[in-house]
Amino acid sequence: MKENEWFYDYVTSDMVQLHSIKEVIYSGRTQFQSIEIIASGSFGRCLILDGKIQSSEWDEFIYHEALVHPPMIAHPHPERVFIAGGGEGATLREVLAHSSVKGVVMVDIDKEVIDICRRFLPSFHQGSFEDSRLELRFIDAKGYLEGCREKFDVIILDLPEPIEGGPAYLLHTREFYQVVREKLAPEGIISLQAGSSAWGNHQCFTAIINTLKAVFPLVSPYETFIPSYGGMWGFALASQKLSPLPPAEVDSKISSRITKGLMFYDGLAHQGLFSLPKYLREAIAEEKRVITTEQPFFIYQP
Repeated sequence: MKENEWFYDYVTSDMVQLHSIKEVIYSGRTQFQSIEIIASGSFGRCLILDGKIQSSEWDEFIYHEALVHPPMIAHPHPERVFIAGGGEGATLREVLAHSSVKGVVMVDIDKEVIDICRRFLPSFHQGSFEDSRLELRFIDAKGYLEGCREKFDVIILDLPEPIEGGPAYLLHTREFYQVVREKLAPEGIISLQAGSSAWGNHQCFTAIINTLKAVFPLVSPYETFIPSYGGMWGFALASQKLSPLPPAEVDSKISSRITKGLMFYDGLAHQGLFSLPKYLREAIAEEKRVITTEQPFFIYQP
């Protein structure tokens, strides 16, 4: 990448979003993936892994509040939380804002990504890596959970999209979700980002939702608009016992539990998150694919 050029973020083979590059802050390759941090004219500093924008300075709060707070407030009293991925530290930042949290285990296979983010993206993590409640491990998430005896109240999967040859595509499979289920406490709940839910580019989203349904009895898909991603983005909650809170209860839970102000998430936003349009509900109902280790799903990559 060069300054005064354009970053091409491919949405599909037929659609691309362009971002002006004001400055290349970092560009390199780790053992597992390529990484760039650019200052864009459109969204400020952006973290890019394997050619895909992961988060941007100006709108990351939308993604991270949507990912973290619905499962955290659905749980009656979350104390132990597991995070897979989330190298920017923003997911960790939002988890630690909950007063009930006593410990967080965060696992990321790529130490270099976290080191680079700690250095160049301080507004994202806001010092959360220094919190005494954090246990940070650099290991494959599946391997860690398989060898872990602990049960978690909330598990948050903040993983890159399933790119062929990338580090996370096997973490979007039925086999991995089965491992995750076994590490939940009896009233545990998980959340995850599930790819684009934009009409015409929703195949990853519907396949992930259907795969979760093969493992969990309660699966609640939701979505919101992420400007830097160029469209609607899908998420999901999954649990053996818990469902999303009724919208009327959300604001009181935020007030009693969260120790910082939120910019995106409240009771009204919560209601919108889970109000999927009819065409998307129908696409989920019609989806037959179950993603497995033998039959993984890959998003388009130029």
